Amino acid sequence: MSAINISDLAVGQALPERSHTATNVSLFLYNAAIWNPHRIHYDEPYTTKVEKHPGVVIDGPLQGDWLNQAVVNWMGDGATLTNFNYSNRRASYLGETLTSGGAITAVDTGSGTVDLEIFIKNEAGDVITPGTAKVRFS
Repeated sequence: MSAINISDLAVGQALPERSHTATNVSLFLYNAAIWNPHRIHYDEPYTTKVEKHPGVVIDGPLQGDWLNQAVVNWMGDGATLTNFNYSNRRASYLGETLTSGGAITAVDTGSGTVDLEIFIKNEAGDVITPGTAKVRFS
């Protein structure tokens, strides 16, 4: 990936958006990899009958990973992700397609940093996982 020149960036520029559609298998494997045994992320009968969710819940940490990927894929080589945070605000469920993306909120050419507002949106276009990031370009 070619390096981004900070002087080519401006407030309001969007990061490329990416769609994410989790499957029962991908959620099971993700939770196994992070040692999360909570059954709401892979066991539909348990999730709906015992925990009373409308369906299998897509992990908050997985959404955070999708946000991280959005930033890291955009910034390319020669940059460093220096700050990253997010907050899961609303649950999402298996079968939903979620979209990750963001936009530049500040460019500081003196320090070589760019601030980003990042998001996961549900199919209705509601931001369910907002976040921010800061990237330092070399």
